[in-house]
Amino acid sequence: MNAHVSALMATLSRCAEPCARAEAWGRELAGRLPAGARLLVAGNGGSAAQAQHLSAELVGRYCHDRRPLSSISLHTDTSALTAILNDYGRDEVFARQVCAHGRAGDICLLLSTSGSSSNLLAAARSARDCGVTVWAMTGARPNPLAELADDVLAVPSTVTATVQEIHLVALHLVCEALDEFLGRRADLTLAAGSRP
Repeated sequence: MNAHVSALMATLSRCAEPCARAEAWGRELAGRLPAGARLLVAGNGGSAAQAQHLSAELVGRYCHDRRPLSSISLHTDTSALTAILNDYGRDEVFARQVCAHGRAGDICLLLSTSGSSSNLLAAARSARDCGVTVWAMTGARPNPLAELADDVLAVPSTVTATVQEIHLVALHLVCEALDEFLGRRADLTLAAGSRP
């Protein structure tokens, strides 16, 4: 247990850049989502759970009440997922959904500790073909998903558990930045509206 916590703390101490990236993503989402863009998210295994967690924070709320924001977790539609898997194979399970739901101006966030999952690589290519911005949360670089993405939050570790734990922190930082920026914009709008 001590070794696990020590590895986590050591990696966290080297995460200034990923934390800054998470804040930048939150601000970007605060600008795009209220204007009608969607966030498409996907991952495998534990990363799927984290993708779904982020969607819940956006459609529901993180800390403070605000309007719901559009986020689609691509692994939660089991009928579509299993039909695509059966008819097209595992590499297409997210790619076809990105093609179906993604529009120019949307963002596709793909989570992978290794950065090498073939179904996420296919989703990234599909998103780029549709004009959808690709963000990747991965473990240490270099990795194939990071190379395909428009922007990357890479955790400097090859330990799966450590990467997943820091991804969760980063997702919460995204939500905090988004809520803070939306709140600031609302305050500015109210202030502008109260002028004589």
